[in-house]
Amino acid sequence: MNGAEWWTERAGLAGTVAIITGGAGGLGESISLDLAANGVQVALVDRDEEAVATITAELQRQGADAIVHTGDAREPEVLDALFDAAAQRWGRLDTLVNVVGGTFRAPFSEQGPRAWDALIRTNLTHVLHASSRAIPAMRAGGRGGSIINITTIEGYRAAPNFAVYSAAKAAVAHFARTLAVELAPDGIRVNSVAPDLTPTPNMLSIGGSGDGPHPMLDPLNATVSIPMGRVGIPRDISNVVVFLASGLSSYITGSTLHPDGGTLASSGWFNWPGEGFANTLPASVLAMLHGNAPA
Repeated sequence: MNGAEWWTERAGLAGTVAIITGGAGGLGESISLDLAANGVQVALVDRDEEAVATITAELQRQGADAIVHTGDAREPEVLDALFDAAAQRWGRLDTLVNVVGGTFRAPFSEQGPRAWDALIRTNLTHVLHASSRAIPAMRAGGRGGSIINITTIEGYRAAPNFAVYSAAKAAVAHFARTLAVELAPDGIRVNSVAPDLTPTPNMLSIGGSGDGPHPMLDPLNATVSIPMGRVGIPRDISNVVVFLASGLSSYITGSTLHPDGGTLASSGWFNWPGEGFANTLPASVLAMLHGNAPA
């Protein structure tokens, strides 16, 4: 058996069905296309009309069997329409990937109930609704299934100025752990994927001055803050999703995988140029901040 045959047999993805919320742009685009490349029939929804047009053309070019809807996955009727369309077309559901999420930077003390509700709706509530639709569909098939939630490193560490966002993402992670136990007897696995710096248009819209390159894209920033020395790319995350959708992860549930280049593990340790790893500011940086940097 060669490598391709081994992968096909162990992964068991060909002919399965996946629903992806927020599946047209950024991470969702990579996830949808990588699943389709492995023979998965994908149904996705996204509110970005331009991204929807782009991925529709690419899926058609690949000859993929796909359903693409334009709409806001935070709206229950939009999710219902997608699930109904997938059921009518294929009569099965094997994988659900919840990608939709988003935030903005603001101190908690400057936010109010409307902001809290928006963040919770964007990052938690739709996950509950999509999961509630996926469970009976997966149970009906009798083959088990895989629910995969895209969370963030901010759900596993403090995130100043993103308090409600990080709380909602932490809630998604714990929801997944608890649901994994409830659904284990049905063979339905529930896991989370928690990236860190993976520049997408939505992520780049947070921070940055608008003048010059975004700080997130500065190679020095990656060298200092990410142990592996580079920011993530969408494929780093979609690789993990394909794994969790496949039979290769058939005994993994209630877990979180962290494609983050080591940032969660480092948790406050930075790789300062010329100094190495330290969890305090090096003397050279302190001197610069104090205005005592050598000429």
